[in-house]
Amino acid sequence: MIARWQRGMAGAGLAMAVAFAGAGCAEVGNTASDIASRAVASATAAVDRKLDDIKNGVDSKDEVTLGTPGKDSDGRTTVKVTAANTADSAKSFAVQVDFRDSGGNLLDTTLVTVSDVPAKGSKDGTARSNRKLSGNEVKTEVGRALRY
Repeated sequence: MIARWQRGMAGAGLAMAVAFAGAGCAEVGNTASDIASRAVASATAAVDRKLDDIKNGVDSKDEVTLGTPGKDSDGRTTVKVTAANTADSAKSFAVQVDFRDSGGNLLDTTLVTVSDVPAKGSKDGTARSNRKLSGNEVKTEVGRALRY
């Protein structure tokens, strides 16, 4: 009977320790920078999963070009994505577009699908950041691109 009570108290003590530790963590890691870092990590993981799910994709980073970044009416950064299909049949492209600040730090990433690009032709799409990006000079680059 005492052993059961001791286990119960040990469990209650552990629960209290976890609760206090969790309460302490609520104050740590909630700066704007921390939140932005978590958002970028989440977006990157989502893009990686989607690209990894594409079957028989061919690396086509050299077949994709990006225009000059701008802002849409919501204040999010956008950029034109042009996919040039060198294959003999229509193909689709999945393009990871990375948004970076002037120091090269990753601000955001997104995945754009440019569907049904004609054989030996090209087609445009638009990449849009997942959120408003701070800073005046946002640069874009192709992270990965798959033709399928």
